[in-house]
Amino acid sequence: MESWVRAVVEAIHSSRAQAVIYLAGGASQALGWLLSVPGASGTVLEVVVPYSMASMAQLLGKMPLQFTSKQAAEDMALAAFNRALKLSGPGLQVMGVGFTGSLASSRPKHGEHRFYVSTRTQNCLRTSHVTLSKGLRSREEEDKVSSYFLLKAIADGCKVPATIQSDVQEPELPKESVEQFDEDQELQQVIDGQVWMKVYHFSDSMDKNFNRKIILPGSFNPLHDGHLRLLEVASSMCDDGLPCFEISAINADKPPLSIAEIKRRVEQFRKVGKNVIISNQPYFYKKAELFPGSAFVIGADTAARLVNPKYYGGDYNRMLEILLECKNTGTTFLVGGRNIEGVFKVLEDLDIPVELREMFISIPEEKFRMDISSTDIRKKQGP
Repeated sequence: MESWVRAVVEAIHSSRAQAVIYLAGGASQALGWLLSVPGASGTVLEVVVPYSMASMAQLLGKMPLQFTSKQAAEDMALAAFNRALKLSGPGLQVMGVGFTGSLASSRPKHGEHRFYVSTRTQNCLRTSHVTLSKGLRSREEEDKVSSYFLLKAIADGCKVPATIQSDVQEPELPKESVEQFDEDQELQQVIDGQVWMKVYHFSDSMDKNFNRKIILPGSFNPLHDGHLRLLEVASSMCDDGLPCFEISAINADKPPLSIAEIKRRVEQFRKVGKNVIISNQPYFYKKAELFPGSAFVIGADTAARLVNPKYYGGDYNRMLEILLECKNTGTTFLVGGRNIEGVFKVLEDLDIPVELREMFISIPEEKFRMDISSTDIRKKQGP
């Protein structure tokens, strides 16, 4: 490995960014460089090489019109970004990387030797396109050039300096495009299902290392002291977790929240310095898929609905199957007492199937009880 390549890889590994990389058709040497320098496990979350048509179609959820194209690279980067959001450590910046190339092969190519590399972060999409001079290099040499550019793209996404030392000729210089997204565009992408979530880090605890997230989902209209106290108590029971509130932009039986409304609710968390996630998943079992290994903080009323077959098409076995899948990913539920039809109930009052009981952890009434709700507050405030 050349010394400058090692220096770039070391800078990437020191950036605290995490990436999922999807590549096909080249840049394979970059993977060796990234994985052979200490610190790779903190940067590289996953690498997938979708070489076959079936693999690429399954990865993207569609068949690309052209496999070596700007659109395919950007679709790969977006899919990788969403995957990185799901796999990344709490509080870390994430990036999706897509690479697709058509390089020299064992048979002469009629078309151009070219590649596209795209990186997607929360607020930016960058894509580079390089057309190589045919017959100038061997396959291995073309792979090395494409590896340089992939490494540079990852470094740029991590915001670390990187000047590549390649022998590209002037006609081979990359054509680059950059698309920045503002907050409204980011939130619209969540509402549309294009991006799975947007995370607002307002807490001052982001410099610590956490093993998982502790998530209190809700509408928070408005956020009140009971919410803050509940997450505080739950966090004291799971001291290895990053506490976050979570709002779904999509409601199971109502229209999606507007961008203005989401921003209004987010502002509540900014004022109190608490992390909040905007997701597009209204159902708890889907939230568990989106945040594997997390501890969800819920009320006894929500826990009762969670194990009620009524919400699974009346199918008890389907309910059990779905929640066991959540259990297998390390999901747990911290359950606080709530008023249910005028009676205060705790976890122990609920009929939880024996197969699921270890997923549910009771928050003792003496640690937390607050009967006020956001609905009550809205009624008192009036129209």
